[in-house]
Amino acid sequence: MDIRLLKDLLDKLKDGRIEVDEALKKLKDLPFEDIGFASIDHHRHLRRGFPEVIYGRGKKVDEIIKIIEKMVEKEENILVTRLSGSKARIIKKHFPSGDYYPNSRIFTIAVRPIEKKGKGTILVISAGTADIPVAEEAAITAKFMGNDVKTLFDIGVAGLHRLLGNKDTIMGASVIVVVAGMEGALPSIVGGLVDKPVIAVPTSTGYGASFRGLSALLGMLNSCAAGVTVVNIDNGFGAGYAASLINHL
Repeated sequence: MDIRLLKDLLDKLKDGRIEVDEALKKLKDLPFEDIGFASIDHHRHLRRGFPEVIYGRGKKVDEIIKIIEKMVEKEENILVTRLSGSKARIIKKHFPSGDYYPNSRIFTIAVRPIEKKGKGTILVISAGTADIPVAEEAAITAKFMGNDVKTLFDIGVAGLHRLLGNKDTIMGASVIVVVAGMEGALPSIVGGLVDKPVIAVPTSTGYGASFRGLSALLGMLNSCAAGVTVVNIDNGFGAGYAASLINHL
């Protein structure tokens, strides 16, 4: 339940358009609903401005379906991350209005229209083509949270002219998410060009000495460009969420 629905409920109660028992029925599952294998945080939208997000990996498909059903009952928009294609096909049969993005492994259901709350544009940049799935996870998350989002893919440091050729787009963004594997150098370069928040996302892309993203993570944490913050390896969702919070201020 978000703040608009809560205000509407209280207005109806105040004006006598609903009975107290009906209002209590709608509020009884706040702040959370225990369904045995999960405790669904229906209060999260009121606290954080966005409903609980479902992490798809490690959950059984029937568990995900049950969680979605309970959230849809509360008119909450649905965002499922790290969802395999096989699970998504089953879930899609139960919720045909949902959208699945196989590259980023995200499933969404817009129960209510997405309200644009972002003050500017979030730009998501990927260093290489292999980094696009993580970059798309960030972009889709930010867009679903009510932001205008642009993307620039495959403009890493191996061909720096590609980055500089998009300088106007980069300078026009309010928040920038930079996704890179290998040595993870791109966020430092972008951070040295702009006066906007830069969120760096290390990916597990790379050969053996990249240590599945650890080299990129350490490189980004040691960035000499002030203002660069770093999320976990392959965590496009976390970067998109953080970028949205910044863009809503």
